[in-house]
Amino acid sequence: MRFATDTGGTFTDLVIEGDDGLWRAFKAPTIAENPVAGVLAALQLAADEYELTLRELLGSGTTFIHATTHAINAILTGNTASTALLTTQGHPDVLLLREGGRPDAFDFTTPFPQPFVPRHHVHEVPERVDADGSVFAALDESAVRAILDRLKADGIEAVSVCLLWSIVNPAHELRIGELIEQHLPGVPYTLSHQLNPIPREYRRASAASIDASLKPMMGRYLGSLTDQLRDAGFDGRVLMVTSQGGVMDAAALGKAPIHVLNSGPSMAPVAGRHFAADAGGSDVIIADTGGTTFDVSVVRDGRIPLTRELWVGPPILGHLTGFPSVDVRSVGAGGGSIARVDSGGGLQVGPESAGAKPGPACYGRGGAEPTVTDAALILGYLDASFFLGGTMPLDVAAAEAALERVAAPLGLTIAEAAAAIIELATETMAQAILQITVEQGIDPARATLVGGGGAAGMNVVFIGRRLGSARIVVPEVGSTLSAAGALMSDLVTERRATGRMSTASFSAQTANRILDGLEQKCRRFADAQANDTESVRYVRTVEARYADQAWEIEVVLPIERFGTEQDITAMREAFDVEHERLYNFRDANSAVEIVSWRVSVACRLRDAGARRLAEPPSEAPRSSRPIILPSGERIDAPVHRWSDMPVDEPFRGPAIVESHFTSVAIDRADFRRTADGSLVINL
Repeated sequence: MRFATDTGGTFTDLVIEGDDGLWRAFKAPTIAENPVAGVLAALQLAADEYELTLRELLGSGTTFIHATTHAINAILTGNTASTALLTTQGHPDVLLLREGGRPDAFDFTTPFPQPFVPRHHVHEVPERVDADGSVFAALDESAVRAILDRLKADGIEAVSVCLLWSIVNPAHELRIGELIEQHLPGVPYTLSHQLNPIPREYRRASAASIDASLKPMMGRYLGSLTDQLRDAGFDGRVLMVTSQGGVMDAAALGKAPIHVLNSGPSMAPVAGRHFAADAGGSDVIIADTGGTTFDVSVVRDGRIPLTRELWVGPPILGHLTGFPSVDVRSVGAGGGSIARVDSGGGLQVGPESAGAKPGPACYGRGGAEPTVTDAALILGYLDASFFLGGTMPLDVAAAEAALERVAAPLGLTIAEAAAAIIELATETMAQAILQITVEQGIDPARATLVGGGGAAGMNVVFIGRRLGSARIVVPEVGSTLSAAGALMSDLVTERRATGRMSTASFSAQTANRILDGLEQKCRRFADAQANDTESVRYVRTVEARYADQAWEIEVVLPIERFGTEQDITAMREAFDVEHERLYNFRDANSAVEIVSWRVSVACRLRDAGARRLAEPPSEAPRSSRPIILPSGERIDAPVHRWSDMPVDEPFRGPAIVESHFTSVAIDRADFRRTADGSLVINL
């Protein structure tokens, strides 16, 4: 038995793969002040369903996979450790100056953002390594000891170290690490060349500082999670979901917690890729609608793209991690997003959310603000008596009272206000999709749209209409898409190195030596997983650019090693094809410069893979209920219970398809249920 949990802003999702190979899904309210308690609450719901005690349930488990927003929330709320940054003398302002730029070039009223590490906690170290790796100025160890004494006096809880060109010669960073262990025993630290070996100084310093600042807090969190699981009866392997779309051991994550910053959303494309592939799609858009946010990601030609443009907080004004992560864009437009009328008389939806407490007004927990969920209830997309399978009845009167706050100022009926809220939320979500797809060179009209998250069904069809999509897939486990993706994910790690060279003067020997070193490290990781692994896959990529370009793009190497001129030509062609796909041109007259190299390994876990959701036929009598489409059209729509629908039998909307955890509103479109339980909607 395997468990996977995803702690979201409103609900904590749990998916269990039983010994029978079937999945069961559960949801419990997230407890923001104690996320582990929310996880245990979901596990207790599962134990009750299985008619077991919690100890019996956990005792039968072999693997526990966990995704959490705890790390990123700590940064957003400023609850990280007091951190110091040690950098090369003469370069103390790397976190302050960043890479320049502002959100609006003509807006001088927005103050310049504060650095992640306050300037008075940045210390200059007398030393200097040149770009060729030679030592220009030796490390002054006595100065380092004096700095460490000051850090101890200041009560510093974590230390990051980012020296110039340590990616070429790390000797000085390594020695500082030894001195930290001697003079500040027990204080966690991060060396930039080990964590993020890239030449861009700000991104390397930012990644190291963020990682170091998370170590004390995430160490306590992971310790609490594993301890409470052990105390409750679990004796298996605890894995954490990473931002790169895989999983790693909780103990290893504690040594580099930056890996978990975007953990929950990174799993949605893993699951989305699987279900879209069954429906015949290689380019996929995953729209994961939770209670607080709407997360958008893509799968391009079967691959999940990574980005180094992950900002914690708003772009430019927040903090750039500079660390590879699954490219996920989030907007504040989830099921709990609050609708309001602004001072100009215009309707706004989000980004503020009702969250888990008090939640939408219809939850009956004291919420009074109108939300997207309240609007969907009024329009008939949700059944007040069947929400979460009937375990959480919804309050229609409370939803109507909340929506009156929007309807009255706008001179609308409650139903018209509800339709307007859904329509505006749909447009916000569609714009988020258009942004990421255009940047990735994907035509949304030709891609498969996968709807995930408990709130997806309320408007995923309307989003598809807005984008011109031909096909929408809503997986049977879509309401817990990220947790389901965790059960499908691989154990992953990667190793990176800087090694600049050009196709104009390419050294196959140097390139192969770099690839050999990186792959050897990955192979040691894979060998350590041999007992749990079904298969191992290596991917080799480079970050490259045309000569004199400012930024690189990531390209998968079509060969394992360089042997002949044809191998170099194949790499060059792969770069040209990718550049043309992204930017619609190639430059055959320019040399291609490689900046960095990466080898990743994915270890496929035994028994990992999608299974059917164990939800037996309900045998509920056929029914219908009135719904209102965003256009204002009122229809008496048939209601289909997901578990009762025959496989591959065609249906025609308008209709509602509902399960214990989601409800899908379908306009005039054809739909069917596939063998793997997914709902495929053809527009």
